[in-house]
Amino acid sequence: MRAARLHEYGKPPILEDIPIPDIQPDEILVQVKACGMCRSDVQLVDGYFRKYADIPTPITMGHEITGLVHKIGGVVPKSMGFIEGDHVVVAPGWGDGTCRHCLIGNTHICRNVRWPGFGPYGGFAEFLPVPARYVIKVPSHLKFEQLAPLTDAGLTTYRGIKKLRDAGALGPDRVIGVFGVGGLGGYAVQYAKLLGSGARVVAFARSPAKLAVAKDYGVDHTISVKGKSPADIAKELGQVTGQNELDAILDAVGAPEMIQLGFSLLATSGHYVDVGLVGDHIDIPLFPRISREQTFHGSYWGNNTDLSEVMALAAQDKIRHTLDVFSFGQINQYLELLRAGEIVGRAVMSFDAAG
Repeated sequence: MRAARLHEYGKPPILEDIPIPDIQPDEILVQVKACGMCRSDVQLVDGYFRKYADIPTPITMGHEITGLVHKIGGVVPKSMGFIEGDHVVVAPGWGDGTCRHCLIGNTHICRNVRWPGFGPYGGFAEFLPVPARYVIKVPSHLKFEQLAPLTDAGLTTYRGIKKLRDAGALGPDRVIGVFGVGGLGGYAVQYAKLLGSGARVVAFARSPAKLAVAKDYGVDHTISVKGKSPADIAKELGQVTGQNELDAILDAVGAPEMIQLGFSLLATSGHYVDVGLVGDHIDIPLFPRISREQTFHGSYWGNNTDLSEVMALAAQDKIRHTLDVFSFGQINQYLELLRAGEIVGRAVMSFDAAG
């Protein structure tokens, strides 16, 4: 089978032919039809994660995975209802099933978690074995290219918006800011409208093209941050919303300067959720966070329940997409485009795409 594998950090993955993997009795062999490309794929190549988890090579890349059930292990319960040919998505974050996080469904934050695309198996390969409990059936009318990014970009931002909702940060008298309208932020602005309980949604970004996407997706206002001071941005926010602070923030960037901007705009008792990882450190004044009783939430990917809810929204045609679909042979080309910030929306590799 074809696979894109990282053999050495700092060098492009090698597109090569390797054997189709065997499966364990409790696994399903998924034939991959499409796999989204994420900034974390670039960061994986660059060694960003090595200080946290030095993953041995070769690594089969790709973690936004959808495809078909190709083979079912012998002890996969019949009650799960899988048959060969089912359309499925692969839930990330394969926990050990025994820790306290796994026992309440949050397998993605298990200390012994395994991630597709960050080890021997991934979605930039034509087949991968998946524990059956992390395979979710989806309606066959949904397009693989649209399903793939929902397993990370669409999932991560959904969980982040849910955290703001569950914290009581959203409502008709509130303003939520979404920072960055790239692969993640394009979904975040939609969830902010769907789950925001009437809150006004403001998108912040540098790129006019990305702000145009946000406007097309129904945000109430857009603000360009390019070349502007925090004071200028706060003034513009006040002009369009009547308040120069944000009650809630979903940060899909995570760059140091964006985090500093966000906290300068965050209101008293405001909630800030970060899902972006462009940077690696936070440098912000502490006293205003305490005296204004603000809350910072880390939010990482999502669990099976979150992904099932995202799939339900997709089945109801409530999620829109801005996609750049490419072929297996173009993986390294698109990694460089993503590194340069030249992708609008989400890049998705399709094994059926020409090229």
